[in-house]
Amino acid sequence: MAIDRLIIFDTTLRDGEQSPGASMTRDEKVRIAKMLEKMGVDVIEAGFAIASVGDFESVRAVAEAVKGSTICSLARTGAEDIDRAAEALRPAESGRIHTFIATSPIHMEYKLRMAPDNVVERAVAAVKHARNLIGDVEFSCEDASRSEYDFLCRIIEQVINAGARTINLPDTVGYGEPGEYGAMVARLMNSVPNADKAIFSVHCHNDLGLAVANSLSAVMHGARQVECTINGLGERAGNASLEELVMAVRTRADIFPVEVSVDATQIVPTSRLVSSITGFPVQPNKAIVGANAFAHESGIHQDGVLKYRETYEIMRAEDVGWNANKLVLGKHSGRAAFKARLEELGITLENQAALNLAFTRFKELADKKHEIFDEDLQALMSDVQPAERELRYSFAGLEALSKTGSKPRADIQLLVDGESQQASAEGDGPVDAAFKAVESLVNSGAMLLLYSVNAITSGTDSQGEVQVRLEKDGVIVNGNGADTDIIVASVKAYLDALNLLEAGVLKAHPQRGV
Repeated sequence: MAIDRLIIFDTTLRDGEQSPGASMTRDEKVRIAKMLEKMGVDVIEAGFAIASVGDFESVRAVAEAVKGSTICSLARTGAEDIDRAAEALRPAESGRIHTFIATSPIHMEYKLRMAPDNVVERAVAAVKHARNLIGDVEFSCEDASRSEYDFLCRIIEQVINAGARTINLPDTVGYGEPGEYGAMVARLMNSVPNADKAIFSVHCHNDLGLAVANSLSAVMHGARQVECTINGLGERAGNASLEELVMAVRTRADIFPVEVSVDATQIVPTSRLVSSITGFPVQPNKAIVGANAFAHESGIHQDGVLKYRETYEIMRAEDVGWNANKLVLGKHSGRAAFKARLEELGITLENQAALNLAFTRFKELADKKHEIFDEDLQALMSDVQPAERELRYSFAGLEALSKTGSKPRADIQLLVDGESQQASAEGDGPVDAAFKAVESLVNSGAMLLLYSVNAITSGTDSQGEVQVRLEKDGVIVNGNGADTDIIVASVKAYLDALNLLEAGVLKAHPQRGV
């Protein structure tokens, strides 16, 4: 059986960021992109350059920082979109413009309000324009799984003639079924006359929980690029999970006639980084990267694994990054060791001042926790990384009282625009009291949509990581905070979300994308 190369196209920074509240700063995107490069991802979709000034700058920053992967920007079919994408990609050693237009009857009629002929004309013009600006052009038929077959054949043939060298067939709304979807890919590759001049790609959403299954079915039927995200992050139910796709192909090499160039040992560290930055925790039973992915509680399972690992494990935990460098630092560790470990985790500090601040925070944490794990460092650096935005609200101090038979109370001290302010409030619990005390100072008018707490590591001295999701005037943001004191972590997360709202850190999507 001939073995082909499967291209891994990661869209965590673009489609993943479309999850409500998952917006990332430029520096955070660069950190993730560097980890994806270290992992060996072939293509990194860094953003939607025309969506906002911030998105443009993020694409450009990733293009400047990453040399080992192709950097891609999404663009609609308008010339302005494509020009903006090309400009952002100019520093890239290897760049790609990914342009798209909807091809399903329902999208063409109700969203685009365009006739099919006009859609074809627009697509061809877009690919030709992009091809004049950059050598690598991808074209996507948005909502391909609900598009008419004959129309797909027609538009694909013409955009390949226009210069597209990757044809993407997105299951935009997660409507596909593995057998049907894979058969569609094979049929198109066999029917389009010039199909041999392009690589066929798939981009599957997980609305029915079939994103990975649909993607793998497409691979079995000839697709040679899969578009995916770390942790399956993405709008609605998310996208196909990179880690699941990669390990499925690796583990079942007897079935899948493809190989990937990804360094799987970087999967878990990258998963943790994305979770920490976006504030989206990984569920414990998540395949590959969940805390329970390689845990065995059943006595029968434990006995079998101890006797021969393959009885109940089809992968080695070490192969995807578990158990590597688990204990890294302690209170006696020096600055050089601290900096070296951050660099191994893909965290680069801009200057000496940033290193000094990070090291000070590390020492403070080491006084509270005897053992510092990689997860602790990821959470720590999310708190101290220099941000593009100025922070209007900063945590200064907290005293919380919770006593049986008494109303919980919180006394809080904040820096608001650099000035110290204090407030007190009572609540149903210490966290509720602390949030009410904060609101008595800031009067944000925001609605709390989600409050989530997770232990970063094991043990009673573990840092607690808190995610807070706030909504105001239709804008949704996620705040993230970590501390060994869960009340302090909660306030930090709440303030982080408030600062995001103040700065308007929300990606303005001109169109949903693929």
